[in-house]
Amino acid sequence: MSAQRVVAELGRPETPEETAARKSESSRVYRSSQNLRSLTAAILATVLVVAVVVFGVPRGELPERESIDPAPIASQAAETYGRTVVVPAVPAEWRVNAAEVSSDGGSTAWSIAYVPAETGFVRFAQAFDDDEAWARSVLAGSAPSGTVLIDGIDWDVFEPADPRRAANISYALGTQAGPDYVLLYGSSSPEQTTELAAIVSPEVRELRGEAP
Repeated sequence: MSAQRVVAELGRPETPEETAARKSESSRVYRSSQNLRSLTAAILATVLVVAVVVFGVPRGELPERESIDPAPIASQAAETYGRTVVVPAVPAEWRVNAAEVSSDGGSTAWSIAYVPAETGFVRFAQAFDDDEAWARSVLAGSAPSGTVLIDGIDWDVFEPADPRRAANISYALGTQAGPDYVLLYGSSSPEQTTELAAIVSPEVRELRGEAP
């Protein structure tokens, strides 16, 4: 029979109950330490996985949207409507986001949306058999604030007071081109809009039936 363990604090051997209680407490402390180690290891593993995802996976930038070629769309529109449909000869770096014929409230218009710079846009629109009233509806009711002469053509100047109400349109130029109304509008600078007006001046004269 083994000798009973003498506990210094008690000054006597442990009773069977005290021995059982001591062993039980030792087991509890051991299990607790093991659980803490496991939890710490799990947290470290999770942090490592997150670090790999954040720093190790190449993300790169989204590819730039490919520019649309408006010429074949304009050719189909010209055939469908039996009329001249203008495609401005803009600089090669101007990206085209959209080119389409749309109808709204009885009006039909051919339009091309350009992105001439990193920010801002300017849209060319040719409203078939329409006039300045159509332009005012596009610009949330804005009336011309004046006129400007560009390459021998008088253009109405529109400057919407609240661009947010006018689909972020801050500046526009419009002119009657024979039976159609040409409107250049968007959030680009007045200088870029003026540049587009100069580009389309030959086509405006052609629609008016004027000599080049």
